[in-house]
Amino acid sequence: MGVQISPSILSADFTDLAREVARVAPRADWVHVDVMDNHFVPNLTLGLPVVRRLAAVSDLPLDVHLMIEDADRWAPDYAESGARSVTFHVEASAAPVRLARTLRGLGVRAGMALRPATPVEPYAEMLPELDMLLLMTVEPGFGGQRFLDLVLPKIRAARTLAKSHELDLWIQVDGGVATETIERCADAGADVFVAGSAVYAADDPGEAVAGLRAKAEAATASSWWGAT
Repeated sequence: MGVQISPSILSADFTDLAREVARVAPRADWVHVDVMDNHFVPNLTLGLPVVRRLAAVSDLPLDVHLMIEDADRWAPDYAESGARSVTFHVEASAAPVRLARTLRGLGVRAGMALRPATPVEPYAEMLPELDMLLLMTVEPGFGGQRFLDLVLPKIRAARTLAKSHELDLWIQVDGGVATETIERCADAGADVFVAGSAVYAADDPGEAVAGLRAKAEAATASSWWGAT
């Protein structure tokens, strides 16, 4: 699969999430749902009841990003709540291989997220256990932050590892993704893009998604990895 755009409802109107998802549904591939517990990150968002209800009314599959402690305990519940992809932070998991296998066993895509300072190389042998690797391009916890260019070499390293092992691994980036940064991410090796304020601050969120996709596709087509 090629470029995918996953708008983050962290930047949407929480009083009418069903409508906010519908605004991007014709153009987006997923809806990104950030779950924060005010422990792993210094912010509190939403939890299982909201995810369960959103899964029932959304025309897009849910891409759930867990920024919570004790991911081994809670991640399977989100898989069972209707999410189609569940991403946990490796920094919050005591047994990431077992958790990834549990998620896959529940019929969802298993994703693993890394904070900006967490290197990818120590987890090279684990990548075959995953469907997606999420590389945070800001410190997790709040939307609207400035993109961290220092993560670009890590994106390239992750794509190099995926290619060398011939893995069908999606590489997602989350944080500060906008028209000014998405091309650099795509050129480095990302193919799944989470965008919050760049989508929901626009007058037409659907058109914003289309614009981001066009830039990412063009950058991918001429990149060191996408052109081969």
